[in-house]
Amino acid sequence: MLSVLALVIPLSLVGAVSPVMMTEQTVLLSGRNGRRIAGCYALGVGGTLLVLLSALVLFGRSIALPEEPRLSASLDVGLGVLLLLIAAVLRYRRPRAPKPKKSRDRGLGPSAALGFGVFSMATNFTTLAVMVPVAKEIAASHIDVLERLIVVAIVTVLGAVPAWLPLAMTMVAPQPTRRLLQALSAFIDAKGRLVTVLILTAGGLFLVGRGIVHMLGL
Repeated sequence: MLSVLALVIPLSLVGAVSPVMMTEQTVLLSGRNGRRIAGCYALGVGGTLLVLLSALVLFGRSIALPEEPRLSASLDVGLGVLLLLIAAVLRYRRPRAPKPKKSRDRGLGPSAALGFGVFSMATNFTTLAVMVPVAKEIAASHIDVLERLIVVAIVTVLGAVPAWLPLAMTMVAPQPTRRLLQALSAFIDAKGRLVTVLILTAGGLFLVGRGIVHMLGL
């Protein structure tokens, strides 16, 4: 299991980079009943990620992913190229005009916040793109069912960091966290897209490089 974790944890942290979700959670925390609403949002995000990741792992097991090194390497290269393409699209796509700071989330109730979290994760294609190679590694591993469940749970927690970490920080240290989130929000507005592009590029290059190494039998 440790060898699987050594690979999927870095990829999960790549997938956890989501300036959009971090911004949404920051706004929710600043609204009415902020912690309760943010908690429902985090639950929606984490639950959706768990369901999607579990489905990917089960799908990978059901089609009996091939154990041939070259076929596995080809998947790595293909998934790496996919991440690089997503990074290129993000890099060169014209950014949308910023929305006014008045939040659509201030009037959300718990049920709406839960649904908003589900929608945010289900449409977070950068995170989901990284979860595909993660699920592939879990499905192709030889660990038992219990260990597989543990790995899926760890990946889910890491992938949902932008949703639950701001909430946890406000519970531990409300005032410093509020200042930190304001500074982070300003940084995301200025550099969030660039950070996402760089991290996706790093993840894509890692997968492509690993696939090529395996293809060459090095």
